[in-house]
Amino acid sequence: MTYRDRARGCLLGLAAGDALGAPAENLSPAQIRQKWGRLTEIEGGGTDDTEYAIFAASLLVAHGHELTSALVAAAYREQIIPLVDGPMRGAGFSELGTVQALRRGLEPPLSGLAHQHGWSDGLAMRAAPYGIFCPGDPGEAARLVAEDGQVSGSGEGILGGRAIAGAVAAAIAGAAPPDVVEAALSVVPADSWTARNIARVRDVVAGPAAHEELVEALHEAVVVRHYPWTDVAPEAVALALAAYLAGRGDVEASVTFGVSLGRDADTIGAIAGAVAGAGQGERGVPERWAARIGPVTGKCLPFVAGRHVLDVADELASRPVEGL
Repeated sequence: MTYRDRARGCLLGLAAGDALGAPAENLSPAQIRQKWGRLTEIEGGGTDDTEYAIFAASLLVAHGHELTSALVAAAYREQIIPLVDGPMRGAGFSELGTVQALRRGLEPPLSGLAHQHGWSDGLAMRAAPYGIFCPGDPGEAARLVAEDGQVSGSGEGILGGRAIAGAVAAAIAGAAPPDVVEAALSVVPADSWTARNIARVRDVVAGPAAHEELVEALHEAVVVRHYPWTDVAPEAVALALAAYLAGRGDVEASVTFGVSLGRDADTIGAIAGAVAGAGQGERGVPERWAARIGPVTGKCLPFVAGRHVLDVADELASRPVEGL
């Protein structure tokens, strides 16, 4: 399997997971079961998860390993903010807050601290391109994604992005699922909320349980039930990696399990699909899903309209990488 094939599988898996999970966002597992039984077919398009992943990839294509938070902030001001007419449609709290902070003249890291939504999973949802760009090097992938994260997040929000970038960097180099999760843990502090949640779900998935019992056990382990929103990075990241482990790295099994967890289902599905796709390659993404993924519409980020994730993956993988 080539590096290019793994890169294409990663971003195609991300887009498919995003689209599959979109109609289940903010629903409970019980509501999902009542409506679909098991959600397995893509009904519509993706969300800001896919569009922001394309944005992240464009930063890497333009700047590579020299990317800095200042360059990311400049890209927001040049490519995103001028095309935002009124409120951003479909954007998460951290991205909305970032645009407001940058409009006020704040620079990173203050732009990621000022809106007080630094815990958001907005960075984790777009972290996969950093892992693609740094195959076999979770530490460098985590360093680069943190440069992006300083613009829009802080604290656990940045740690969530680091974990997923590290996981993808390991998966795209051919690591097995348990080692991929260890790579995610290796780039975040062991005493962080993110690391504790990942460790908890790893232990839960390792135990014997039927599907519904496992879903409930995972919710009990990491879900913040009293909080009114679902885009909490330590929760979404842990649930996505749990789905990846439960699916044993298979794209379809990982993504369908991920979206069955509800909560921020599109982001959980997107992350699970990205990590699994990095390991399984383009052929690992079900053909019926791949056929539903077209160029993005730009409904959240107008400047990415018309881009297809496969073309973006080819751009990221265009440089030769030793050993892949």
